[in-house]
Amino acid sequence: MKIVYTRHVEEKLLALRKEGWFIAKKKIREMIKDPRWAGITRYNQETIIGLLDEKHILRAVLDKKNDIIKVITFHIGRRGRYESTL
Repeated sequence: MKIVYTRHVEEKLLALRKEGWFIAKKKIREMIKDPRWAGITRYNQETIIGLLDEKHILRAVLDKKNDIIKVITFHIGRRGRYESTL
């Protein structure tokens, strides 16, 4: 399995770092391998959620084709917003 990141994800990782959020690609890879929750967006894209800390989740949108997983985007959310469906 190969994981690739869009330019948007690369730029967002840097922007969040400037805001004090240190999200590593390793965290995203771990989430892909063992998500706390997985589902489908209203646009029929796969989404996964993992915990960042006791107050926040990390949600990522993926595109899987063959043996390649493309991380399209991700965002940080407060716990509870998406967990109500977990």
